[in-house]
Amino acid sequence: MFSFPCLILPSFASDRGMSTAEYAMCTVAAVTFAGALILILGGEPVSSALRTIITDALQARP
Repeated sequence: MFSFPCLILPSFASDRGMSTAEYAMCTVAAVTFAGALILILGGEPVSSALRTIITDALQARP
């Protein structure tokens, strides 16, 4: 009587939720990388080196 399209996809063609999982993994990786950068750049050796570089650049005369 009525013709309905088949709504069941083969298992290899169904990737629902895959992009959500990939976004979640990338978000976790980005937050981890940001945390590591904060720890590294917040340390005294890096902070003093950056301060020295900026001071020398501002005091340089052409």
